[in-house]
Amino acid sequence: MAIHKIQINDFISTDYELIAIHTTIEDYRLAYFINQALQIQLSKSDSNIEIKSKEGKSLFSHFIYDDEVNDIVWNLLENKTTLIPSEQKITGIFDSIDITTYMLPELKKAEFILKIENIEGAFSLEHILQSILKTNQISTGYIVDQTKLKSKNNLIF
Repeated sequence: MAIHKIQINDFISTDYELIAIHTTIEDYRLAYFINQALQIQLSKSDSNIEIKSKEGKSLFSHFIYDDEVNDIVWNLLENKTTLIPSEQKITGIFDSIDITTYMLPELKKAEFILKIENIEGAFSLEHILQSILKTNQISTGYIVDQTKLKSKNNLIF
């Protein structure tokens, strides 16, 4: 009898594109400006994306728009957040230390990630990036090669 092994990589599809965004504005304002630039309707998700580790858990804000006409799903994700420790052992005023965690640690300088699913052939990714960069509140942005990411499993939600 043959043994078949199924790897998690067999189920991970790369039918999405990523754009890293550098800005100092709040997440809801960025979603508003992206909606204006791309004529989409990103809205706050009912639940945040939670990533657990042995140190604690991290909650990342998440905006989503499901374009049913073009069959494209747009996700705006916060890349930086503060870790919520699993055990509170605070004995003094200086024991509380904020630890920054990242959705994609390879992109530590990016504040937000725009994940676009099923974009093949529908839109030019370069055109989307140029439309976003026209917003004055965005410092810079660039297309991310997801094949080089080690933590791409964090993008499965």
